[in-house]
Amino acid sequence: MTEFKIPNFDGRALIGGLRVAALDGQTFDCISPVDGRVIAQVARCGAADIDVAVVAARAAFESKRWAAQPPAQRKRVLIKLAELLLAHRDELALTECLDMGKPLRFARSVDVAGAANCIRWYGEAVDKVYDEIAPTPADSLALITREPLGVVGVIVPWNYPLLMAAWKIAPALAAGNSVVLKPSEKSPLTALRLAELALEAGIPPGVFSVVPGHGPEAGSPLALHMDVDCIAFTGSTRIGKQIHVMAGQSNLKRAWTELGGKSPNIVFADCPDLDRAVEAAVGSIFFNQGESCNAPSRLFVEESIKDTFLEKALAMVPKYQPGDPLAPGTLMGAVVDRVQLDTVLGYIESGREQGARLLTGGAAVEPVAGGCYVQPTIFDGVTNDMKIAREEIFGPVLSVLSFSDAAEAVRQANDSLYGLQAAVWTRDLNKAHGVARALRAGTVHVNQYNDDDITVPFGGFRQSGIGRDKSLHAFDKYTELKTTWIKLSSPF
Repeated sequence: MTEFKIPNFDGRALIGGLRVAALDGQTFDCISPVDGRVIAQVARCGAADIDVAVVAARAAFESKRWAAQPPAQRKRVLIKLAELLLAHRDELALTECLDMGKPLRFARSVDVAGAANCIRWYGEAVDKVYDEIAPTPADSLALITREPLGVVGVIVPWNYPLLMAAWKIAPALAAGNSVVLKPSEKSPLTALRLAELALEAGIPPGVFSVVPGHGPEAGSPLALHMDVDCIAFTGSTRIGKQIHVMAGQSNLKRAWTELGGKSPNIVFADCPDLDRAVEAAVGSIFFNQGESCNAPSRLFVEESIKDTFLEKALAMVPKYQPGDPLAPGTLMGAVVDRVQLDTVLGYIESGREQGARLLTGGAAVEPVAGGCYVQPTIFDGVTNDMKIAREEIFGPVLSVLSFSDAAEAVRQANDSLYGLQAAVWTRDLNKAHGVARALRAGTVHVNQYNDDDITVPFGGFRQSGIGRDKSLHAFDKYTELKTTWIKLSSPF
């Protein structure tokens, strides 16, 4: 393993501008999946801590010390925050790597860079979003304006801790809200550091607090809190459903969820560049150890090219063998913890039991002693009724299915609870358009996978969630629309 010194992480919550322990003094171990070491003691906050954070957030909102600042001023603060993230890029990347196991190279180039870009983008956007004037009779004036909601609760997952936080807090803060963020207990450290940098950038105390803790102890109280106006959640579909129930049980707060996926990647025989399609299929499912909600985990290949495709895919697998996440050449690191490792291995065993053909991988390995690693795994002969084709695995497991015509491919692709993302590979423009329109997914890629950016919305159909992250559409989640109808008595 690459030698390194564990930084001195501060695991206390940041509430109302101050680093604080949990009110009851409890902590939990933050264990690195890289080698199993405890890297920090983190405040195990509960309902009482959430309440303190919400009270601080409400006080900050009602005082208008952030919400009433001109958009141009909020813009300057958010841009400063983005610059601070980049200035601390190496520190944040190392933290993300140690906390959840992804390769250091990608933590730096994808997570930190992407979070900074997101925060900068919403900062730049906020003074360019205009309100409206409705068509009215000459004796009236109708204004349609956006106003911040108030207090926004945010719960983010462990797979992209900093980036997922940025996707939600950036538009919420840009719009003038106060935010209480509950990071995953499996990867809380970059969120805590983000809150410190936000204070340094000029976000007033109380406007942005981070409260670590376990889901039932801190996440549920946030979703149930009567003084939270909106809850934004990214995570599993199972928990997402509970978030919507809790929002309704409490104060009918707005609830926005970005949930699971089982994304189909459809490769036709007339694919314009088979090598590129293979590289995208393999690289995308094994990127971030397969721990991505939009990973193309169901690969549909037209029967006439399947053998050639799989031969090329298997030739690529060796370079994705898991390695030390701190080493510069590593492409696939550790899964987040032992629980997730066992979950992935359980799905692999299910694939074997249900008759899928294991082509490669399928076992846990330890390139670093004490760590949580699993081989990149490919199953062929998968049918859509198998567990590995229907449930989100959240690991480096690719299920390969075949088809003979476009209608069959679409039917199989849409036969899912989810509808987050999809891809189509064909040189036929009419086929590409037709299949893309027929697929029930929030994003459809054509002749590429994941080549999008912050300018387009991200979210899904069906049980992949409600609402959209990214793009200007994200402002819809964190603002209220107000109509002001004015009667005019001008003689002119």
